[in-house]
Amino acid sequence: MDRQLPQPRFRRSVLIAAGVAVVLLAFILIAQPFNSGRSVRMRAVAVSVATVERAVFRDFVPLRGRIVPRDIVYLDAQEGGRVERVLVEAGDVVTAGQPLLEFGNTELQLEVIDRETRLIEQINNLRGTQTALEQNRVANEQHLAEIDYNTVRLTRLAQRRTSLADRGATSAEEKEKVSDELAYYRQLRPLIADTTQKQEAMRLQRLPEIRDGLEKLQQDLAITRGKLDNLIVRAPVAGRLTEMDLKVGQNCERGRRLAEITPDAGFKLAADVDEFYLGRLRIGQAASVRINDTDWTLHITRVYPQVKNGTFLVDLAFDGEQPAGLLPGQAVQGRLALGSDSQALVLAAGAFLERSGGDWVFVLTDDDTAQRRRVRIGRRSAEQVEILGGLTAGDRVIVSDYSGLERIDRIELTK
Repeated sequence: MDRQLPQPRFRRSVLIAAGVAVVLLAFILIAQPFNSGRSVRMRAVAVSVATVERAVFRDFVPLRGRIVPRDIVYLDAQEGGRVERVLVEAGDVVTAGQPLLEFGNTELQLEVIDRETRLIEQINNLRGTQTALEQNRVANEQHLAEIDYNTVRLTRLAQRRTSLADRGATSAEEKEKVSDELAYYRQLRPLIADTTQKQEAMRLQRLPEIRDGLEKLQQDLAITRGKLDNLIVRAPVAGRLTEMDLKVGQNCERGRRLAEITPDAGFKLAADVDEFYLGRLRIGQAASVRINDTDWTLHITRVYPQVKNGTFLVDLAFDGEQPAGLLPGQAVQGRLALGSDSQALVLAAGAFLERSGGDWVFVLTDDDTAQRRRVRIGRRSAEQVEILGGLTAGDRVIVSDYSGLERIDRIELTK
């Protein structure tokens, strides 16, 4: 006879759990369309909102710079040594050629004496060679002149001896003696003339070399003697002496920076600009600053392309007369024009650009929520952003910081 077996309790628990899971899964699937995307709640007072509008886009970048001298002359130690005298102090106004300090260097003095002695010896040797060549030229000319003289003298003598010999007044031997001597000088003359010509050509070739050698040695001698003059440091230009702090007895190596001199050549403005604008700045672009309650215009004279800490450096010169009373290091603020003003769809610039890069924003809807939206921006300034796509006039956009919202799709604003 059959009988009913009792069901195990664990099977009943498994069935109950499976039923609950099915119900939860169905609830999630039903609720999914109404809660898609990642959202976060924020207080409405914690965000800043701006409205997209069609207005004039003012294409400029804020300018923050400092007044610096237009020219700076660096003064380095050409020889170095022990500081013997300090004749000026930082802040003094100096003239060109004015002695500033004096070094002592015994080793350099001995080196100069030794080299000067050797250079003078070389100069004397070249001058001796030059003198010998000139003496040889004079001797050759004298020799030729002597041969010509003897040729003329013996020619006349031979004519007289021939006449006397014809009359029997002198012997034939005397006549032949004079004739032989005349023949000797006539044969010697071409040989001496050829030798003299060759020696003269060599002399003319060597003279420029000797002159060049003497000139070079004289320059070396002047430079060598000038090394001692370099022990007295003089101002190369007139101006104000800065950055000089030397004491008597202090040793300075060759090439060490001693001081700076600021010539009276006016001032310029050095400003750091965000690297975002590096491709938009050109020499000649206009800028304006406010100094002593007066607006002054400037223009870019140089753009340094090296980027450091997210900024690059530009130099600007004042147009026309400079403001009075400018001080090196003085801070100045103004505007640097990037282009002409024009009508555009604009949005107020804000901290949101740091996180989104202008690729997306949160746009407010009517139910106090903000939805993430892709946008396309154009020109940027310190105050405005040009909107090229994704937004229309009247859209309200959260422009405050988007930190922590990079993966959020919707913001629910609460009171």
